[in-house]
Amino acid sequence: MRLPSLLLVTFVALTTAFPAQADGVVNVYSARKEVLIRPLLDRFTEATGIEVNLISADAGALLQRLKREGRNTPADMLITVDAGNLVRAKQSDVLQPVNKAAIDNHIPDAYQDPEGFWHGLSMRARVIFRANERVEPDAIETYEGLADEQWRDDVCIRSSNNIYNQSLVASLIAHHGVERSEAWANGLVANMARRPQGGDRAQIRAVAAGECDLAVANTYYYGRMIKAGGDAAEAAEQVELVWPNQSGRGAHVNVSGAGITKHGPHPDNAVRLLSFLLNPDSQRWYAEVNNEYPVRPGVEATPVVASWGEFKADDINLSELGKRNAEAVRLMDRAGWR
Repeated sequence: MRLPSLLLVTFVALTTAFPAQADGVVNVYSARKEVLIRPLLDRFTEATGIEVNLISADAGALLQRLKREGRNTPADMLITVDAGNLVRAKQSDVLQPVNKAAIDNHIPDAYQDPEGFWHGLSMRARVIFRANERVEPDAIETYEGLADEQWRDDVCIRSSNNIYNQSLVASLIAHHGVERSEAWANGLVANMARRPQGGDRAQIRAVAAGECDLAVANTYYYGRMIKAGGDAAEAAEQVELVWPNQSGRGAHVNVSGAGITKHGPHPDNAVRLLSFLLNPDSQRWYAEVNNEYPVRPGVEATPVVASWGEFKADDINLSELGKRNAEAVRLMDRAGWR
């Protein structure tokens, strides 16, 4: 069966209203693909009897919809990716805080809003990938090293309008300040092997194809390529994951997460769903399907993810990434990162 275009899917998602509601429901706006979240929501329904209505669309479109709907929104929960998007939602006044005592919350403070407006559901790292036959294992060890002249015309990375790159730069600003981070961005732009194009998997494929020797991508894309088999897995076999800054602050990490909307009609059901998403079984399932790391300590990563080895993660509170997003975008523009 021929699938509708992404444009049509997004249009339908953003113009479809939820049906008339009873108390035993919870309405979710999700920036994650339905296939990555719906089975877990169905488990919640089986466990509680609470039906979950789901609308999936682009993160920016969902936030704009929540702002437009205001007090009349039917949405009880927002699920989105990257702390930058979660902080934007908080700053847009569409979320409400949830006290830790109200949910089954055992996740580290770094992965949730200090005031309880959003909570991480799964974690990923944004790391460096090297060509395993052209770059020695210890030739690149830090994000800062990506700006070194030795990598002139050797780095592939996606565009500056990508929230994952914006958050990476925001983390550098948090650690080094604007001036030093801008110097780094200038060096990185000079080292780009090509004009930024494509998603994270395209950067890994470019290394495999010999277009560049280094790439920056999120770990879960690498996991998806390995599991996909075929030419995707073949490309993944030609790169090696590098955990940056292991002798310093650690690798840059981020989350997918959720927040309870400020004006949703079923806040109690939304809190029950949030607690369910943070329980050990849900954490295990969610991380496995998404090739990500559980945010809850003590829940093991899947074999593919665990095979990448243990690593030191930057423990900066991820809310800092959202707070510094605007400065990061301005910095990237000044550096000519397109």
